[in-house]
Amino acid sequence: MSQFEIGPRLQAFLLDHVHALALFFFHYNFVRQHKSLNKLTPAMAAGVADKLWSLEDIAEKIEADRTAPGKRGPYKKRVAA
Repeated sequence: MSQFEIGPRLQAFLLDHVHALALFFFHYNFVRQHKSLNKLTPAMAAGVADKLWSLEDIAEKIEADRTAPGKRGPYKKRVAA
C-alpha cells in the first residue's frame, strides 16, 4: 500500500467533508445577507446572482441534479475453490 492511498472509510469521510464545505460556501455567498454589503449577498454584489436564494432553492437544485441509479447487471456466480 502506497503512502498516498487512503482507506475507503477515510475517503468517504473526506467526500462528506467536501460536500459540507460546498454547502457552507454556497450558503455564505448566495443566501446570507451581509451588513457590510447593504443587505446584499456577495454573489449579488459581484453580479453573479440577481436574486436572494433560500435553503429550499438549494435543496430543489440538489434534487434536480441528482441522477437516477442505473440498472444493475446480473450477479456473477461464485466458482467453488
